[in-house]
Amino acid sequence: MRYNHITLEERERVFAFRQEGVSLREIANRLGRSHTIFSREIRRNIKYGNEYFHNEYIPCKAQTLSEKRAQKQREEAAWKGAFVYAYIREGLSKKWSPETIAGRLRLDHPEYSLCHETIYRMIYGDKYKHEKLWQKLTHARKRRMKKEGRRVQRHSRIPEAVSIEERSSSVLNRNRVGHWETDNVIGKVTDKTALSVTVERKFLVTFMNKLQAKTADEKNRVLFTRMAMLPDRLRKTMTADNGPENTKHRALTESMKMAMYFCHPYASWEKPTVENMNGRIRRYIPKGVSMDTITDTDVAVIEWEVNTTPRKCLGYKTPYEKLHEYLTR
Repeated sequence: MRYNHITLEERERVFAFRQEGVSLREIANRLGRSHTIFSREIRRNIKYGNEYFHNEYIPCKAQTLSEKRAQKQREEAAWKGAFVYAYIREGLSKKWSPETIAGRLRLDHPEYSLCHETIYRMIYGDKYKHEKLWQKLTHARKRRMKKEGRRVQRHSRIPEAVSIEERSSSVLNRNRVGHWETDNVIGKVTDKTALSVTVERKFLVTFMNKLQAKTADEKNRVLFTRMAMLPDRLRKTMTADNGPENTKHRALTESMKMAMYFCHPYASWEKPTVENMNGRIRRYIPKGVSMDTITDTDVAVIEWEVNTTPRKCLGYKTPYEKLHEYLTR
């Protein structure tokens, strides 16, 4: 049976019946309630004695106290205690999104559950405003904003490019392992270096390497080095955009036996997995930061972080956890 809170009208009727000398059991029968509810109601709201209620049950004051208790409970229950609050702060310090924190919480501690919208409301609420938790979010905005699409950059066409339209539908559906997407992350326009990012579509395992030059030869060298470490079953296709760093794709295709496909012009969104990862990498390397200042050690640390971050599409497991499960089957 669902519990309903006592209303002000019921409190006034209880007060009137008590003035007539009616017992609590009879009052409960007349109002269709359990007598224990009204016993608890009166006991809670005359506990201050003469100082506040003059040892009497007063409906309007009981209603005021009830509303205050409800408001306090809602405020304190949002984080579900100090443990969950500490878990959220730790997740934010790792640059996890509120959605990731809420999802991973259910895996790590099944006895707790929390909606990511609750975390957002608390972050931007007045009670925790002084802690500036919004600074730990991805974009560190003081106010929540609607998501906006990423602008597509203009790139040159690639010779002998195989269109993404010829790619198998199983790649799009993420039914099989071994299909990759690759892209470069640029710092400043004047930088000589860049960051190569390659992501597996099903398990989201990510390879990151610093490019010492923005050339096709350097891109091929990095891709060959990382892909050669994998077994054949994890090396099936590669999808890229029309950037000039991909002009020598034939050499990679022939050496690694991987089919390489290219997005349509002005449609880099056709490789959403690596585009999403690029956005995540911006949490560690914001736009405007020169890639020349980023060391190979920095890149290795970031690669480890993104591969050990729980992901919603993986059931809040990490890419490394999913890959380990696959390889050990």
